[in-house]
Amino acid sequence: MAMGSRRKKERQEEVWIATSAIVQTPGHAFYDRLNELLAEHRFDRKVEHLCRRFYRGPKGRPSMAPGVYFRLLLVGYFEGLESERGIAWRVADSLSLRKFLGYGLDEPTPDHSTISRTRRLFWLSTHKAVFAWVLGVVARDGLLGTTAAIDATPLEANAAMRSIVRRDSGQGYEAYLRELAAAAGLEDLTREQLARFDRKRKKTMSNKDWQHPHDPDARITKMKDGRTRLAHKVEHAVDLSSGALLAITVQAADAGDTTTIFETLSAAQELAVSAGTEGIGEVIADKGYHSDEVLVRLHERRVRSYVSEPDRGKRSWEGKRTEQARVYENRRRLRGKRNKRLQRQRGELGERTFAHMYETGGMRHLYLRGRQNIEKRLLIHGAALNLSLVMRHRYRAGKPRCLQGIRSSVSDILSGLYDATALVCSAFRNNVAITTLLAVRYARSFPSVALG
Repeated sequence: MAMGSRRKKERQEEVWIATSAIVQTPGHAFYDRLNELLAEHRFDRKVEHLCRRFYRGPKGRPSMAPGVYFRLLLVGYFEGLESERGIAWRVADSLSLRKFLGYGLDEPTPDHSTISRTRRLFWLSTHKAVFAWVLGVVARDGLLGTTAAIDATPLEANAAMRSIVRRDSGQGYEAYLRELAAAAGLEDLTREQLARFDRKRKKTMSNKDWQHPHDPDARITKMKDGRTRLAHKVEHAVDLSSGALLAITVQAADAGDTTTIFETLSAAQELAVSAGTEGIGEVIADKGYHSDEVLVRLHERRVRSYVSEPDRGKRSWEGKRTEQARVYENRRRLRGKRNKRLQRQRGELGERTFAHMYETGGMRHLYLRGRQNIEKRLLIHGAALNLSLVMRHRYRAGKPRCLQGIRSSVSDILSGLYDATALVCSAFRNNVAITTLLAVRYARSFPSVALG
């Protein structure tokens, strides 16, 4: 075999080329199946109906189809792309994704500015409606239950701490530091000396006094790794029977868990009922959500609570008979075996949604500003996560890498092998003779062969 050389590739490209001469890719089995799933439930017709208010009839230049816009955001989740520029570049570079979006080789794919402008024009309620529609698809596959876990995590905002200004006067942080240094008798400091002075002084950074001029919704908070950053808080309600996302809300990063739980619970309850389920009957949460008021309000909503209780020592219940009863009921449930099982599921399925959306999904550091813009993107990210559960339930592959380079027929063969393996394992568990089982399977596959 002779060694190839790139020098032979350096040639003048043809002006015209026949479509039959273009190298055809085998496509991507995952995105082909995902398009089949969306077509089965008439996804494009649904989103076009939801977005009809944003267009002015048949007149004018046709825009990017709403189905294409939402598919682009789905690609962001499945490919782990955090920015809309990255999504636009990836789609323009991939023939499989062009096919997924319905673009030919002679058509330009949407630019990142088109994606951003469409996101800004479509209302938040439209994105919520798409998320609710996907949750209905999950419910129709029988994947939703009545037990939910609620948890929250901070997301680093697209805003730098050095750019914050005072809320009252609009004074920048550097000017504020120089004013403090001058009051301490230090003038004409270099930036390095000013930074040293800032590190040594006692800081009292309050969200009541400071904000970012371009993202006023961001709040100063301490991240999980100990850094102080501007951030947003996102809260998930997760179904513990399947790991599906029931609701996503974006809150202020300095808001306590006990003050944000009911907004998320109300959204999850509404979406679960609209999806055709019985609603949420049980809530699992960690110690950050434990308070007397939370337990009382959960009882009023007829929701059973399994909220971990922190060690507060001996408490006085004088004049708090109702709160005492609710705390003792929750404490009694925490001692049971069911609570241990549910807390394990919360740690597994609840944290898994954070890992898929913000670690592998690429949204831990935000590239958007404004709470509404962030929530729009996260809602479709969450819808993609729920679609991946449906894909895993139907085809045993929830991400593109699971079916990378495999044609649909091959994936069907693998599905058959999976069924056969599961049957063999079941036979071992039930003490069935494996020889007889394999013989029966062999006879069904080849009926013309007589068994001895």
